[in-house]
Amino acid sequence: MGRRDVQVFDDRSDGFFSVCNLGFQSSPQHVQYPHAGGLFASVSQVGMGFGVSPTPEPQNPRGDGGGGMKLPYADLYMKYVEGIKNFGAKEEEVVEGEGVVKKKKKGGLKLKIKIANPSLRRLISGAVAGAVSRTAVAPLETIRTHLMVGSSGNSSTEVFNDIMKVDGWTGLFRGNLVNVIRVAPSKAIELFAYDTVNKHLSPKDGEQSKLPIPASLIAGACAGVSSTLVTYPLELLKTRLTIQRGVYNGLLDAFVKIVREEGPAELYRGLAPSLIGVIPYAATNYCAYDTLRKAYRKIFKQEKIGNIQTLLIGSAAGAISSTATFPLEVARKHMQVGAMGGRQYNDVFHALTSILEHEGIAGLYRGLGPSCMKLVPAAGISFMCYEAMKKILVEDDEEA
Repeated sequence: MGRRDVQVFDDRSDGFFSVCNLGFQSSPQHVQYPHAGGLFASVSQVGMGFGVSPTPEPQNPRGDGGGGMKLPYADLYMKYVEGIKNFGAKEEEVVEGEGVVKKKKKGGLKLKIKIANPSLRRLISGAVAGAVSRTAVAPLETIRTHLMVGSSGNSSTEVFNDIMKVDGWTGLFRGNLVNVIRVAPSKAIELFAYDTVNKHLSPKDGEQSKLPIPASLIAGACAGVSSTLVTYPLELLKTRLTIQRGVYNGLLDAFVKIVREEGPAELYRGLAPSLIGVIPYAATNYCAYDTLRKAYRKIFKQEKIGNIQTLLIGSAAGAISSTATFPLEVARKHMQVGAMGGRQYNDVFHALTSILEHEGIAGLYRGLGPSCMKLVPAAGISFMCYEAMKKILVEDDEEA
């Protein structure tokens, strides 16, 4: 018997490779095996690098089919490996010149979750966006709150050092659980209300708007009012837990003590300035976001906006709205902590004039730096997560 090549996986359609000069002796021209079952893949195709490489099969002048040894069900092996490699990839038809249609692989594995109810999709997307964005900027929120009421220092550095000295790293996340519990439903309601109102007020394609102002401005104001009315007591509890250290043992303890000692109405102290602050903030925030998205599509002539672009657009919208409405936020915080600082305010205008009298214009913008450091990325992350979740949560199997 002469020395022969053993056919093990070459690159023809039957998927065999050639391993040459290994000293094997083989006489059978063609060996057929019974049904073996099971699926296997070539070692070299899964990247192990054992030196087995595909080589073309030399032509056999005798025409006896190559005289090699074939492994059973090689076609299934190759289809199995090819299926793993292309898992999650989609084919997209691309029309080229002269009507030629080519299939282009598009892909990667994309997460899709089927939820038929559009309202539920918006609520879930908003809740996830709120929880993620607020947790990411929790330390900046704590520093901002302390700066507003002046309880731990007059600069971000002083507040940070005081918190680290007294409570350590956990102090930076004090009240964060309450913040997440408050923000998740608040953002869900807010984004749901905005999308719903904006969809009904926006003109259809080709129609002229019947409103004298942008629909997103009205939708943003409605969204802010809706979420504030529902979640305001949690905001007050979070502020008390952050400022009054050692007074309360937790969210439930704070709620019980405030209702028992100060009355249920105390849970809504500062609601008026909060609403006055939320309406312009939410209106400008959503209007700026909608306007910047439309401008991006018009300038770059792209209908789809990526995650990074959404992050930047949302951050810019947050910067515009927070700067314009920050004095009302300061007045609201002062009214919430009320008697703690030895000052009593009758209403939001009294709080604003009192701050101006004692601290000047700078007092109305105390904490604006860390506030923007917190609100700007929080707005960007929130909008980015919301848009990303809307792509993950789909209506039917075809979208998935």
